Amino acid sequence: MSGFVDKLERHAMVKNTNGSSSIVIVCEHASSDIPASFNSLGVSKEVRKSHAAWDPGALAVSIRLSEQLDAALIAGAVSRLVYDCNRPPDAPDAMPSKSEIFDIPGNAHLSQSERDSRVKTFYRPFQLAVRRLMERVNDPILVTVHSFTPVYHGKKRSVEIGILHDKDARFADAMLETANDHTNAIVRRNKPYGPEDGVTHTLKEHGINGGYYNVMLEIRNDLIKTTQQQDSMAKVIAGWIVDTCMALKVSGSIQCQE
Repeated sequence: MSGFVDKLERHAMVKNTNGSSSIVIVCEHASSDIPASFNSLGVSKEVRKSHAAWDPGALAVSIRLSEQLDAALIAGAVSRLVYDCNRPPDAPDAMPSKSEIFDIPGNAHLSQSERDSRVKTFYRPFQLAVRRLMERVNDPILVTVHSFTPVYHGKKRSVEIGILHDKDARFADAMLETANDHTNAIVRRNKPYGPEDGVTHTLKEHGINGGYYNVMLEIRNDLIKTTQQQDSMAKVIAGWIVDTCMALKVSGSIQCQE
């Protein structure tokens, strides 16, 4: 993470808070870090490096998007196995006891006080940091960036980029309308996840509740493994976002940096 953090709040990494863009980028699952006090939650090094613990490649793409769009970026600083900041406190998978095929022993028998402590330590500060960042921007447009594994529960996923939304589909609709102008990737609406899977918490809390444009991007992680792939994907998405903003007539403060 060296070279990334402009400001480290409580379990949130923040970059480019004074960016000129109306875009605010959020990367909730940016880190695989599990604080030492949690004794690795009882999982192996393999699990801690896997998609179960974080979204591989998502932070790198987010950083490049922040640079290309001159947009503010906030990223989670701990593994989603400790607390998934894209889930409300009452969600079972906010502190999952199982993630896909992996058991998470350190989350198996949490007391209510232990859950409350994690909410206070990790979730509340992250939510506050996102809220403050959104408040700094005039008419913010919320873009959350995630990645997903190509094989899930033994099944291959054909979708390559997911454009996700909840009840406010305005930005997603505009992106989907111009998808073929920007990428040859297989793009799908609300895939590989959708609102029914509980993945739109950030969109609801910080986009929909304020009436702001919002969208969640899911990128298959085998497409953003290398620096070159990350650069290329960010460039594609940045141009796509700019065109979407123009289509929605909110292009005044949205532009790509050369």
